[in-house]
Amino acid sequence: MTVSDRWLLPDGVEDILPPLAGRIESLRRDVMDTCQRWGYQLVIPPLIEYLESLFTGTGHDLELQTFKLTDQLTGRMMGVRADMTPQAARIDAHTLGQEGITRLCYAGHVLHTRPRHMLTGRTPIQAGCELFGSASESADMEVISLMLEALRVAGLPRIHLDLAHVSIYESLIGEADVDRETEAAIFDAMARKSVPELDDLLGRCPPDSAGGRLRELARVSGGPEALAQARRILQGASENLNAALDQLGRVADMLSRAFPDIRFGFDFCELRGYNYHTGLVFAAYVPGHGDAVAKGGRYDAIGSDFGRARPATGFSLDIRALVSLGERPQRSAGTIWAPASDDPALEGVIAGLRLTETVVRALPEDEGADPAQRGCDRVLVRQNGQWVVEKLG
Repeated sequence: MTVSDRWLLPDGVEDILPPLAGRIESLRRDVMDTCQRWGYQLVIPPLIEYLESLFTGTGHDLELQTFKLTDQLTGRMMGVRADMTPQAARIDAHTLGQEGITRLCYAGHVLHTRPRHMLTGRTPIQAGCELFGSASESADMEVISLMLEALRVAGLPRIHLDLAHVSIYESLIGEADVDRETEAAIFDAMARKSVPELDDLLGRCPPDSAGGRLRELARVSGGPEALAQARRILQGASENLNAALDQLGRVADMLSRAFPDIRFGFDFCELRGYNYHTGLVFAAYVPGHGDAVAKGGRYDAIGSDFGRARPATGFSLDIRALVSLGERPQRSAGTIWAPASDDPALEGVIAGLRLTETVVRALPEDEGADPAQRGCDRVLVRQNGQWVVEKLG
């Protein structure tokens, strides 16, 4: 490696510099403060864990996204977290072990082996909330409402929310009785909304068969009319499919009453994630951005792998992405420049100002420097024996 190459970072990995770093940290704090005001307790999971813990209850996609390394102390395989939801489930089931409802929130870097799509890097800053111990629709509503509030805090306008239900896909694919390779291809095509691929994979299935219904559902998305169309496609199907559609309808009605300014829809191909969801799933979008800005859903199966089965629902979002998409006002109060001086009184003035203000103290090398070029909008000056703050210019 030459000297000129030493500063290079891997593809998809970047430094976050001022002032962007400050904006990201400000939003992270505001989102976490919002979650804690709703009763969610902050946890800080470790950056690395044994693979068995990271992958428990999850699908193959998470394994593909996880960097793996060998623990030099034990020789066991470890992984750098690519998703914090399984870690929160482990903390609830094993570390905390609380009875009743547990609400947890978190924020931190995750690492992906490859970007999720062209507009993202490999080191997202994931934040989210997880609610354990309730299988009720009230819990689902709370999590969705909190997600929408977090997006409001991020300054995102015109949010569109898509609802779906994983059990509809799982029931139909189970009835279709296809081999594992075909099932993986169908799941991938559904998640990418590739109707031509689904026609190739399921084209021979009769319309009233499970495969035929799955093929038709891939074409269904939109508002209330989409739910009605799905009911027609699934007419005469099993009761659990009707129950899933009924739940979608009830949640959509509750959301419409609680958030009349947000657009809602149904997307029966909404299967993106790490394959651990088991029921209602949801994803939030904004115009002009193809990927979901936040997503989540119910995942009642992970806890059992940790020895304590618990119903669970939650959401996650990428703080870094929200900063680039949001319209948050800048709340900086500015910075005060303090000159280099031996006056003992200046030290006391600076200490008092730093309780509420940002003060940059000049060093000997700063002689002749322009405070405005150093990002300052005010300066401490001595007037009539007192140090006072004046605006620059």
